[in-house]
Amino acid sequence: MNKKLLLPAFFVFSGMAIFAQDANKTYAITGDGNGDFLWMNIRQVNIGSGKVEKAIYTRDQTAFVLKDVNSKKGAAISKELTAPTSSMVAAAAYDKKHGKLFFTPMRLDELRWLDIAAGGETKQFYSLNSFSGGNLADEANHITRMVINADGYGYAITNDANHLIRFSTGKNIVVEDLGNIIDADVSAGYSIHNKCTSWGGDMVADAYNKLYIISASHQVFVVNVGTRVATYKGAITELPGNFTTNGAAVDADGNIVVSSANSFSGYYKVNLNDLKAIYIEGSDKLYNASDLANGNLLLEKEANIAKSIGTASLPILAPMVEGRVFPNPVTANECKVSLDGIATGKYQIVITDLSGRNILSKSIQAVGKGQVETIKLSSQMAKGMYLVKITDAAGQTIVTERIVVQ
Repeated sequence: MNKKLLLPAFFVFSGMAIFAQDANKTYAITGDGNGDFLWMNIRQVNIGSGKVEKAIYTRDQTAFVLKDVNSKKGAAISKELTAPTSSMVAAAAYDKKHGKLFFTPMRLDELRWLDIAAGGETKQFYSLNSFSGGNLADEANHITRMVINADGYGYAITNDANHLIRFSTGKNIVVEDLGNIIDADVSAGYSIHNKCTSWGGDMVADAYNKLYIISASHQVFVVNVGTRVATYKGAITELPGNFTTNGAAVDADGNIVVSSANSFSGYYKVNLNDLKAIYIEGSDKLYNASDLANGNLLLEKEANIAKSIGTASLPILAPMVEGRVFPNPVTANECKVSLDGIATGKYQIVITDLSGRNILSKSIQAVGKGQVETIKLSSQMAKGMYLVKITDAAGQTIVTERIVVQ
C-alpha cells in the first residue's frame, strides 16, 4: 500500500470534517433547561445534529462586561441585578466575518452584541441605544426576526413588519430604518402584517440577498430587500401541533432548521422546495430555543456553481444587481421586474439560461417611477438558475440579475 497517497487523502477528509463542523456551528438563545421559558442563555448548538455542544453565556453564572458604545464607557454590571439578556431575547444574528452575535433584548430599544471572537471567561457585550425608535409598549414594535444577509448587513424586522431595519456590522455600527415591508400581489391572501399568521418567528437569508421570514405560525415569506416586497411562499408542514417556529438557521446541506420557544420537541429540518419538516433524530429536547443564528446562507452552493459558470463562459456587460426582480426564487409561472430608476424609452426584458441561450424576451416601454412589468414564464421551464436582463434600444445590457426558478 502506498502510504504517500494515503497521507494527502487523510488531510482532505480531515479538512472536510472540520469544514462541516464549522458550518454547523450555531448559536441558540435558550431557557435554563428546567421546563422554563426564560430565554436569557446563549448556547452553541450543532445545527446538523440538533445537539447542544457548550454554554457560551449562562445567566447568573457567567461574568460579563457591558459597554455602551454611545458613551464609550463600560463597567462590569452586577449579575445579581441585571444581565445583557435580562429582559429575554427573541432575535439574534451571527456575523461570521467579525465574530459577533447581535441581538435585541425584548422591550428594550437597543442593539446589543457579544464579541464571541474575543473569547475569555468574562464575556464582552456591547450596546447601541435608540435602535428601532418604536414605542415598545406596543408589541407590534418588538423585534423578533434578525439575520446577517449576503450583502454583509444585518437586518431586523418588527412584529408588524412596518419597520425593516438595516445595520452595519463593522467597527462603527450605523442603523437605518428602510421603511415598511410591502405585500406582493401574489401573496395568496396572506399578509406579512397579519398578527395571527405572520408575527414572531425568525428569518434566514439566501445567497441572493433575499430574506426568508418564518413566522411563529409556520408561514414563510420571501422578502426582496431592494423593493421591500414580501411574497408568500407557503406554510411549513409536518410539525407538532404545539410547535411554534421561533428559531431558524441554515444547516451545512442548505436546509432550514427550526426550533421552538414554547415546545420541548427538539429540532426539525425543512427543505426549501416543499417546506416539509423532518424531525432530527436525537436532537436536544432539554432546552427550548427562542432564536437560532449562524453564518450559513440558503442556496449558497447553487450560487457558487452559478458564479463559476457565469464568470467562465458568460460575458456580463452590466453590473449584477439584486432586488429588481421579484419574487426570487420564482415559485409560480411569473415574475415581476421593477423599472424604477430607468430612463423613459424602449427596452427589452430578456431571460437567458446560464449558457446565454435566450429563453424568452418581452418588449416594454418605460414611462415613469413605480412601473412594474409582469413576465409570464412557461410551465415547461426547467427548475434552476437564470439571468434576467434589461437591454436598451441599442442592444446594450443595462441591468442583469440572477433568479432561481423553483
